[in-house]
Amino acid sequence: MLNDTQMIEVLHQHRVRPSIHRLAVLDYVANRRTHPTADEVFSTIAVDFPTVSRTTVYNSLHTLVEAGVLRELDIESTSTRYDLALQLPHSHFRCSCCGKIFDMQLPAGLENIVMPGFKVDATNLFFAGLCPECASKSTDN
Repeated sequence: MLNDTQMIEVLHQHRVRPSIHRLAVLDYVANRRTHPTADEVFSTIAVDFPTVSRTTVYNSLHTLVEAGVLRELDIESTSTRYDLALQLPHSHFRCSCCGKIFDMQLPAGLENIVMPGFKVDATNLFFAGLCPECASKSTDN
């Protein structure tokens, strides 16, 4: 969880001018941890900021991704989702039933699979299947 002071500091460290809308976008992605789409971010922050435009939200997301504060997750072919980049590398699991996306720890030693001479800038490992809740529902029927 990032508080307001930490979010402002992160933006300064990444040379991004803090604005009320950028802070709202960063707060939503960083602190809700739901891996939202741009439309989900817009719909949620528009409740508190009724004058915010969809374009402002898209531009804020783009700025935060370009600065390395957020990262894009291409887990679904239909939409891009967003995650806080300022955390330890991890994988993602998407439930094929409920659609929720979960953070999953990477196994120890994964960095050893990269061939010598290659420099890794990003790691994207993605799993799909049933989350525990949906799996238990499917066995109940």
